[in-house]
Amino acid sequence: MSEGAAKKEERRKFQAIKGTRDLLPPETALWNRVEQTAHEVFATYGYGEIRTPIFEQTELFARAVGGETDIVSKEMYSFEDYGTDEIPELLEQRTVLLTWQVPPLGTQVFEPFIIHSLNFCKLAASTFNARQIPGSPENQRALQDISAMVEKLKIVYSQGAEESAPVVAQIKERVREVKLGDELSLRPEATASVCRAYVEHGMQQLPQPVKLYCIGPMFRRERPQKGRYRQFHQIDAEVLEVVRREASEHDWEKEVRKDAAIDAEVIEMLMTFFAKLELAGTTLYIHSIGHNGPDCRRAYIGKLYNELLKIKGKLGADSQRRIATNPLRVLDSKLESEQSYIEKLPHMADYLCPSCAAHYASLKRELDLRGVKYDENWRLVRGLDYYMRTTFEITAKGLGSQNAVCGGGRYDGLVELLGGPPTKGIGFAIGEDRLILSLLESGKAPAQQGRDVYIAWMGERANATAIRAAKDLRKAGFSVELPPVEQKFGKALGQADKLGAKYALILGDNEVSSGDWTLKTLADGSQAKFKERDLLEHLRKQRALSS
Repeated sequence: MSEGAAKKEERRKFQAIKGTRDLLPPETALWNRVEQTAHEVFATYGYGEIRTPIFEQTELFARAVGGETDIVSKEMYSFEDYGTDEIPELLEQRTVLLTWQVPPLGTQVFEPFIIHSLNFCKLAASTFNARQIPGSPENQRALQDISAMVEKLKIVYSQGAEESAPVVAQIKERVREVKLGDELSLRPEATASVCRAYVEHGMQQLPQPVKLYCIGPMFRRERPQKGRYRQFHQIDAEVLEVVRREASEHDWEKEVRKDAAIDAEVIEMLMTFFAKLELAGTTLYIHSIGHNGPDCRRAYIGKLYNELLKIKGKLGADSQRRIATNPLRVLDSKLESEQSYIEKLPHMADYLCPSCAAHYASLKRELDLRGVKYDENWRLVRGLDYYMRTTFEITAKGLGSQNAVCGGGRYDGLVELLGGPPTKGIGFAIGEDRLILSLLESGKAPAQQGRDVYIAWMGERANATAIRAAKDLRKAGFSVELPPVEQKFGKALGQADKLGAKYALILGDNEVSSGDWTLKTLADGSQAKFKERDLLEHLRKQRALSS
């Protein structure tokens, strides 16, 4: 590298990774207000805050979100978790195999590769037994395949080196697939983690239902766009209730009404939260997707599938693929060319079983009792089997065509799928980034945070007094700027103005000697003298008047 290139490299500016960004003041004041409002509103409904790790076992999300979904198969940030000091020899053998280059024609010698492959299999088998690496069925199959391929390589190599290279490539690929540690993923969503914690900590033994919420970053490797990032933030809430017994024929109606009331309260809490934030143009959409029974959603999906086959040739590639994998997701399509065909498809409401129909009717009645306005959207779906009955979405202004700021639904069966007891659940996730964007678009941008008081002190005698004054004012909740060195009077007032200070407290030798402190109101230039004991009370009164 040339000297010029080296210096240029030294001067290289580091930037935030694509799809991430820094949150800076004054916007962070709005983030704090949103999150504080969530704390306050959710607490009034009996929710407690839970803080889960930002990474979990990949299998947790594969089960909860679905292994075939784009989130799990394409978007998660996953990595192997192992210590290099625990399996140094195995790591060394793997590195040798993965970096081994096929020798040039005429000099091809494969004995070293064969030896390293056999050593790798032997070391991996011993670490299985010592539980230093996962002894999963996938790992065991991979080692069996590698051993079989090595035997094949011996035979091929004995017949001529030219045919050995493809077998080497196959062995290297299988070696790469051996997991040397647990596969972990940064969380792409919060519900799975909350459900895992509910089971792990025996929260089914607590008074039911258990109401939990969490706030924090999530991670997905997706194409960044307006309001969407690879590190994004969610405000998530869940209501979980262990099923103590199966409802009998005589009390199923009571259970349906109870579940609908819980769902309605969750939605009411959301709308209360958005109202307190003064979020503009919110619209609540609700729907019922029934349950995964032969007389309910399965019957509907069968009918939907047959109708989609009739128009398959008129749909795009994504929708054609979804017909086979998950017909419900076709209803999510935003392609303009597909809308006229989708609008003519059958509606789920016409296929709800009596229990699900009763639940949906109860939900709407409960929302009406709470004064929560809503629109029904028959195309609002959730694509996984454990979602059932209630689904909802809230849109807001300032987000373009992708204007959803919150989505949620009932997911009875998810906790059981994750190894827990039969449990009912409903929850939602608020896209905090999109919520903040909508608030900013509607004029809720916070002003630059100014100071309440700027202390302009001059002279060594005033320094100790200024420090004591700053400490007392801060203890009373005022924001104070105390310059570390004395300044000329004019410069001090100029700095106070730049910082947006409301007042300048002037402390010099005269103020210290007399005990009469000068307080200058910067908005109008007026000033007055106060005794030290009276200054704090004056500022408190002024703060009360301005609020």
